Amino acid sequence: MTDAFARLFAQMMASGQEMARAINPALEHLDMRSLEKLVPTIPADMLEMWFGKTFNREGLDAKTRLLLTIGAITVQGALAEPQLRMTIRQALAAGATKREIAETIFQMSMFGGLPAMQKALEVAQSVYAEEDEE
Repeated sequence: MTDAFARLFAQMMASGQEMARAINPALEHLDMRSLEKLVPTIPADMLEMWFGKTFNREGLDAKTRLLLTIGAITVQGALAEPQLRMTIRQALAAGATKREIAETIFQMSMFGGLPAMQKALEVAQSVYAEEDEE
């Protein structure tokens, strides 16, 4: 990550936190699990910025970026369950198959351990069940 990008990202995060405090000071202590119910997938403009062509014009496609994100979140274990659920939903919408998502999670067992892999697979199964209900 370049220094310019790191500064831009830090500025974006600080602006977002300040905006949240200005809108409602209680947002500082927001529980991501409750936010997930309001916003089950990433809005299209944010998805484009983070996973599309805004930050990486000649790089990976959105599906690949989302699979990489699933891998990174899997390694974190149960700490990021709402984010994992949202990313799995988004990956499915971007064309990832259930098999590709499972393979990504399996691969992370080497880095995050079997408990992290098992938790991520349970989360994926619950997302698949929700998708099947719809």
